[in-house]
Amino acid sequence: MQRFYGFDLGDAESAVALLESGEQKVPEVLSIGGSGSFITAYASLADGSVIIGETACFRPDAKVRKLRFKSRFLTDASCARDIRCFAAGVLRELYESGALIRGEDCCFYVGCPAGWDKHAREDYREIFEKSGYPPSRIISESRAALVSACQSKHLQIGQDILSKPVLVVDIGSSTTDFAYVCGGKEVEMQTAGEVTLGGGVMDELLLELCVRESPDSKEIRRVFEASEPWKNYCEFAARRLKEKYYSDEEYWKEHELKETILIQYDRPLRLTLRMDVSTAEELLNGRSDRLDGRSFRDVFLQSLKDVREGINKGDPELLFLTGGVSKLPAIRTMCRESYPDSVVITGLEPEYSVARGLAYCGRIDAELKVFRAEIEDLKNSKVVDGIVEKHIDELYHLAVEAMVGPILENAAASVFDRWRDGSIKRLSDTDEELQKAITAYLESDEARRELHKVIGNWLKPVADELEEYTVPICVRHHVPYTALSLKSYLSVSDVDIGLDAKNMFAVEEITLMIDSIISILIGLICGGSGIAMISSGPEGIVAGAAISLLVLILGKNRMEKALMDANIPKVVRKLVPKQGFRSRIGSISENVKATFYKNLEAEKNEETTERMTEEISAQIEECLTRMAEVVEIPLL
Repeated sequence: MQRFYGFDLGDAESAVALLESGEQKVPEVLSIGGSGSFITAYASLADGSVIIGETACFRPDAKVRKLRFKSRFLTDASCARDIRCFAAGVLRELYESGALIRGEDCCFYVGCPAGWDKHAREDYREIFEKSGYPPSRIISESRAALVSACQSKHLQIGQDILSKPVLVVDIGSSTTDFAYVCGGKEVEMQTAGEVTLGGGVMDELLLELCVRESPDSKEIRRVFEASEPWKNYCEFAARRLKEKYYSDEEYWKEHELKETILIQYDRPLRLTLRMDVSTAEELLNGRSDRLDGRSFRDVFLQSLKDVREGINKGDPELLFLTGGVSKLPAIRTMCRESYPDSVVITGLEPEYSVARGLAYCGRIDAELKVFRAEIEDLKNSKVVDGIVEKHIDELYHLAVEAMVGPILENAAASVFDRWRDGSIKRLSDTDEELQKAITAYLESDEARRELHKVIGNWLKPVADELEEYTVPICVRHHVPYTALSLKSYLSVSDVDIGLDAKNMFAVEEITLMIDSIISILIGLICGGSGIAMISSGPEGIVAGAAISLLVLILGKNRMEKALMDANIPKVVRKLVPKQGFRSRIGSISENVKATFYKNLEAEKNEETTERMTEEISAQIEECLTRMAEVVEIPLL
């Protein structure tokens, strides 16, 4: 794809943004009908043509005039036709202005409320397909706003969004959209999602207040009942006045802000729109029939409370506000009151953040396809296998060095104690018992903790070599090189990092790797000559501890066989001191390790090494996939 278009089709106003492939600059907001933000309205004229935007609100020769239809899409089937007519008008404007060229390699990313399910989104997408649009994809508007925030360098919050919980509040003209994002992934909430509350409620209330104060209020109401276009146009004018007031509230508190509209229907009528401090207070706290007799403040605060209760993973650290109404200082104040521990932020030009975010989504999506393909190519190249195979002998060495002592101390000691108290009849029976004890120890939490340390140390040179291949991928895709580094694995809130492997590996992958190592160690120790080396013969632990006593009784030549097969009386066994056994462990530990290394070389055949390499490589590759997903912002 060469060009990516973001189409924020709002209930009251819309915007279209364009981003060229490979560009790093902010998407360009395209002019439709002479304005970047244009009224979501269309009118069918007597000659059959269709016009859109502000002119559609008051053209006298309009046969059909439609406004604010998107908010009824889920409840009124006829709205699909209205959306299609308006979308077709926007498409025509883009072609006529040259902003869109027929047949070019491009795509459209169109916004929708986060609360729409996949079926509603597909129905919505088909509208644009039938309207003649290039390939289109439907994206959550709140998600697009968040992507715009990530890409906006002045906010510097992209990395925080990847690692911290964020609540996105998108306040439109008809609805307020909520999206809770953890580590770049949208989390399902038990409540809220979309609330029927937007700046349009304030517009209606402002218009009603001004009509009430007009000396021609009765006649104006009659015109509004007879002519929806005039009502919509006056409401549009009220919205513009409201936005002007809130754009510099401190200034307008001290200066008069008003506008007179000439309504020409049966006879000319004048309607004066006015905004001041008392009116602004009424817009927030005045009760509205649209809100079931509640105020804007009441409904917004309740929705914030509902969202907080619906979040299962704790309060957000960031609360990101977008949409035109987010400019109101009172909105930010209510958010801070509801989430006192969260940082509340808004973007520049929030009225364009969704359109720009949608355009970014197109480019990001295209880049992610390449990014994912390169990660897959790396995984399929056997590079990881080669690096692991190169270092696998060092892993064996580190595991033996770390585990022999604890095995002798924990497994062998318990077997000795049981032989000493008579639970094990003959020393020759200790092989089987020691095998069970070693297996049990290696599967214990204590052994796993020891192996965590081993793997953490072993991964460092592996990670260094792997970075020779991951860093170029990061550079090509403008990703911090640490994002694909095993040594600095990003810790998101839904992935715990364990023990000494912190900042290196996710618990799931570490656990799988430990399981592989334990399985192979058990096979090498308990299935080969390891047990016999540890337990029996003159060099064995238990036998060695008893030699000093029993050689005197049996004689040196007869000692070994008789000792191993005899059911030595318990009273004699008690003569072998525990302290002597502990000393024996310390004295033969290095010999045991040396013998272990020889046994490992003999026992770890090509099949065992290949299995170990494949399993560890697979887990490293899985971790690369997980890290790549953290880098991405899923476009749901």
